[in-house]
Amino acid sequence: MSRNPDLKSINCTACGAGLDVLGGGRVTVHICAYCGTALDTLDNYRALQKFDMLKRPDSPIKIGMSGQLYGVTYTVIGTLEHEEVWGARRWSWIDHQLFSPTHGYAWLSVEDGHLTFSRRYRKPVSWMSVDWVEQAEIRPQVRAQGEVFKYYETSTSAVIFAEGEFTWSPKKGEKTTTVSAMSEDAMLSFSETKREREIYHTVYLDQAAVSQGFGISTGLSPRRTHALQPQKAGGNARFLSVAGLGAMGLCLFLALFMSTQNGSALGAPYRYSLDQLPVEIPFEVRQPGRLTRIDLKGNARNSGGYFAVELEGPEGEVLFESGRTVEYYQGRDKDGNWSEGSNHAKLAFFPPLAGTYILSLELEEGGSWGTQAKDNYQTSQPMTALELRIRQGVSSGFWLVVLALGFGAIGGVPPLRGFLHNKARWRGSDWVDEEDD
Repeated sequence: MSRNPDLKSINCTACGAGLDVLGGGRVTVHICAYCGTALDTLDNYRALQKFDMLKRPDSPIKIGMSGQLYGVTYTVIGTLEHEEVWGARRWSWIDHQLFSPTHGYAWLSVEDGHLTFSRRYRKPVSWMSVDWVEQAEIRPQVRAQGEVFKYYETSTSAVIFAEGEFTWSPKKGEKTTTVSAMSEDAMLSFSETKREREIYHTVYLDQAAVSQGFGISTGLSPRRTHALQPQKAGGNARFLSVAGLGAMGLCLFLALFMSTQNGSALGAPYRYSLDQLPVEIPFEVRQPGRLTRIDLKGNARNSGGYFAVELEGPEGEVLFESGRTVEYYQGRDKDGNWSEGSNHAKLAFFPPLAGTYILSLELEEGGSWGTQAKDNYQTSQPMTALELRIRQGVSSGFWLVVLALGFGAIGGVPPLRGFLHNKARWRGSDWVDEEDD
């Protein structure tokens, strides 16, 4: 027999308590909130079984509440608590059965401080079974309405608390095995018991939307990132990413261009044997304020030297004193050939005035290293000569590279946050790729 659609309340046939009737015509079981008896709504509320009246689970959603979700008014008509046990670990979550006279039935779930919304999925989709998952060598996936859902996890749970009205008959101790597959913003759950199987489509619910829709304060504090939780990106995240990475590319291009601008030579290359040092090299600067670079080139092999450099300006004042090291080492060990150091060194400055500058160059320290078993050096060649070139009007891309790194950091933050958030979403998956074993 069908239930009277005009029925608004009943008395429990087991304990006599008054119970509100909130659900629609598809409700088949009403579980008494006072004695835990499951009543058959299709057979004059005949007592079917009795649930142990455990402590009611803590949830901000209560039976009898009405509120709006996605523009539809729903009434909470039932509450279930599920438990999954694996070894010494235990997980639990709460499902609230919802009913709308215009949109039928749905579920509002509370898990780890997060809220989700589920409905039965009746569109064509391949069934993702436990056997398929266990035999698959790559992560299984299904396509539904143009959206790809990738395998997430398999869980087996049982109902440990039930209260209210339901469109199915919860059984004490009955196990439900659920295979879940996730897309970018939704999840398909392939649930199966010994009696039936269903597919549910689940999306994440924003707490503010639930609070506003039901006129309550949820008071929930999420403990971790939920698999379906969307990333909270700022309104300008995409602009910052595009603008930052674009500016970085432009700066790197300009830096590369400027680094190829070698300016003009101030005289021919100067070549000296180390026996000629120290030397004084005069050179003429006609365009002050332009970057001028001094390039040193040696012929060291497993040897090197430290050269003191002093520059005197047109008015006889010392502009700076500095030093550069030219050294090069090479050898072979158990890992193969190796080398370190360089036969090149450079020094740059901005000449403040036009006129004749005098560069003083002196070898302060030098040496060579022969073959040694410890470090496996090859035969050394002491440095014997030094070549010096002076160029004016050179360009440096150094600061543009620094600026590019800054823009890259700005533009890279949104994608990095997205990557880390997506990684956190999939952290709860029980799929392990073979290459990670």
